Amino acid sequence: MTHAPVGPDPDLWGNAQLALHLLSIDPAGLGGIWLRARSGPVRDRWMAALDTLPAPHAKLHPTISDDQLFGGLDLSATLATGAQVRSTGLIDRAPTLILTMAERTEPGLVARLSQVMDRHEHSLIALDEGTGDEALAPAMAARLAFHLDLEGIPFGATTSAKPADTHTGSAAIPAQAIDLITRMAAQFGIDDPRAILFTLNAARAHAVLHGRREADEADLHIAAQLVLAPRATQLPATEDDAQDTSEPPPSEDTPSENAAQGDDMRLPDELLLEAIKAAIPPDLLARLAARKAARSAKGAGSGAKRTGNRRGRPLPPRAGRMDGRARLDLVATLRAAAPWQPMRRHLNPTDQRVQVRPSDLRLKRYQEQSDRLLVFTVDASGSAALARLAEAKGAVELLLAEAYARRDHVALVAFRGDGADVLLPPTRSLVQTKRRLAALPGGGGTPLASGIEVASQLALQAKSKGLTPSIVLLTDGRANIARDGSAGRAQAAQDANSAAMAAFAAGLDALVIDMGTRPERALRTLAEVMGAPYVPLPRADAAKLSKAVTGALG
Repeated sequence: MTHAPVGPDPDLWGNAQLALHLLSIDPAGLGGIWLRARSGPVRDRWMAALDTLPAPHAKLHPTISDDQLFGGLDLSATLATGAQVRSTGLIDRAPTLILTMAERTEPGLVARLSQVMDRHEHSLIALDEGTGDEALAPAMAARLAFHLDLEGIPFGATTSAKPADTHTGSAAIPAQAIDLITRMAAQFGIDDPRAILFTLNAARAHAVLHGRREADEADLHIAAQLVLAPRATQLPATEDDAQDTSEPPPSEDTPSENAAQGDDMRLPDELLLEAIKAAIPPDLLARLAARKAARSAKGAGSGAKRTGNRRGRPLPPRAGRMDGRARLDLVATLRAAAPWQPMRRHLNPTDQRVQVRPSDLRLKRYQEQSDRLLVFTVDASGSAALARLAEAKGAVELLLAEAYARRDHVALVAFRGDGADVLLPPTRSLVQTKRRLAALPGGGGTPLASGIEVASQLALQAKSKGLTPSIVLLTDGRANIARDGSAGRAQAAQDANSAAMAAFAAGLDALVIDMGTRPERALRTLAEVMGAPYVPLPRADAAKLSKAVTGALG
């Protein structure tokens, strides 16, 4: 499991520069750096130190093609000479790779770069500009020793980049350090063996940086803070577990000089434990819980991705047949046919300079991302009005503003009395939506089934038009009006479960927010039937409610 880098720290800028120096000493053993920072003067000042490194570096784009990255067939030279002529890729030109906008890297490129990193011939600096839960792929982050976060660091707190000195040589690691670092990783919930190797390699590099032939306690402390702390998934249960790790005292028959040597090599576990804990942000567990809730949500942050052959982001071409609808990728087709030209000319001599076979045809593919629609379904009944209707309105207004900034479509459904109404069909008008929401009255029964049905119908209509809908249900869950408008809690609960089951069968993404003063067990069951995350928020204001919905929906 990989997590976001450590948050702002008083010595974060110094650690960020130190990580770059350690990487220059042992690029193969440390893999690289995951740097989470928006483009700006702070990141530019840190990047300026890269120009001082002796090894050349090359920048990669998250949509770079395989031919640009690994090299490929030089089409024009191959056709001109009749023999295969291959071009070199960026992998062959620079041992240090800089991946810009790393949070947008496609899974295919992540897999190929991971294979490159596993050969331990290149180092990678991943520049992550993501916001919220958008971050570098875990498979790639696991192969980078240092996880840094420069968000929130003012430019005045930074210093000019220090040139990276050239250091040669190696340093030894104390025998008991491997066991110590392994136990420290286990106590902080780190199960990736790469983290242990990175910590030991970072300690060696830090010792070399200071001219020592063997890593000491200070080297291990720095390495653990830089490598283990950002990967922690839990805090140690008790301090006693970390203190019961010291080496047993030497026996009486052990020579005195050997005993003195053992005392010098002894590493105090409690100091290393406290050093790692000091580098972990205080809200670690809260951030991990929020990230887990976001992963459990079915809805995607923006619209769904669909593969087609007409428009969208270009994808690698695939072999296929022309059917009147597909579009031919001429360059990819010629590239596939080029290696076979000498053989085809020999077997079938003609005046045709390039012989193309049906197996050479390559078709264009695109990835189109649809717009997202948020269907806010608000409980405006009497019980909700007494509980949290004001907070719900405030949260929806905040979410509407965020949706408007993302250019998402929004719709508003309210249920009260004996039915549900579409107060606002899908729109991008923020002013009109807020006006309708402000005029929403409260009072009457809770026709929960009608609210779910109307929201589902609206979502299905939007889905047929190419949108990606997500239903956000805000209610206290105390249904008392059945589908036919009659009063009765038992029938109302049964109808609500039936409507939820129909929404799940239709494949609609949803989120259920319990805004009652106490969590409602029936509403949790309704969320399970609907296949939606359940978020109880009994004591949250509008801002916290908005933050929870944003995190769950991505």
